[in-house]
Amino acid sequence: MITIGIDPVLISIGQYSLRWYSVMIALAIVVGTFVGLREARRRGIAEDDVYSFLTWAIIAGIVGARLFHVVDKLDYYLSNPMAILAFQEGGLAIYGAVAGGLLAGAIFCRYRGISIGKLADVAAPALILGQAIGRIGCTINGDVWGTPSNLPWAVIYTHPNSLAQELGVPIHPAADYELLWDLLVFGILWKLRTRNLASGTLMLLYFALYSIGRFWITFFRVDTEVAFGLSQAQVIALIVVLVTAPLAVLINRIPRLNGQDQKGYEQTIVRG
Repeated sequence: MITIGIDPVLISIGQYSLRWYSVMIALAIVVGTFVGLREARRRGIAEDDVYSFLTWAIIAGIVGARLFHVVDKLDYYLSNPMAILAFQEGGLAIYGAVAGGLLAGAIFCRYRGISIGKLADVAAPALILGQAIGRIGCTINGDVWGTPSNLPWAVIYTHPNSLAQELGVPIHPAADYELLWDLLVFGILWKLRTRNLASGTLMLLYFALYSIGRFWITFFRVDTEVAFGLSQAQVIALIVVLVTAPLAVLINRIPRLNGQDQKGYEQTIVRG
């Protein structure tokens, strides 16, 4: 068993506190930005465009992540409406973050005349790496509650400031399962980024691979069931895999999406 006795609160000043969770989210944004900029340069996308995109995507992503989480735990937040603004305590749904970021990104690309697929492929490796870093914050926070476990790597939360549902109980380290899966997905996307793939393929693979992992890992989490014994995240994961995996294969089988016609295809996508 692994005991986690770290205080999730890094610094407290009066009524205000800084949690490790917030620090990890900030670190995830910094590292993700660095990785994204490196890939953007390789693909010929201007740094100014990347920074402008990030500004809108981060804001929209945070709003979307919180919205999805609040909907998933609606009964609690209807009874505690002020808790909706307590971002520092965790509760950001990754699918909501991606949905919000993609919506902002699509609007931005259309406005700037940038290839949506190309920018999405730049963002995909950075996004999954950022998620992995963010899960470190979840591990310290204790806000991803795993199912009971007697395995040698089961975790036990002991600090009173932890957001764990119950102290002293061994559970599956579900946040760490996802951290490891995210790093694996990052390695795959980083390896594939230099391949001659149709524009948008890396983002589609990100969706498919992440969703496969999230679907199975959620069986080791305590989540609210919404349909057929599955949680909100699992239902979304199934839909995402069924849509994105075939689409990733399809766009790379169409001849005009490769070689010299790729640029023309991207311009068509941007124009809508």
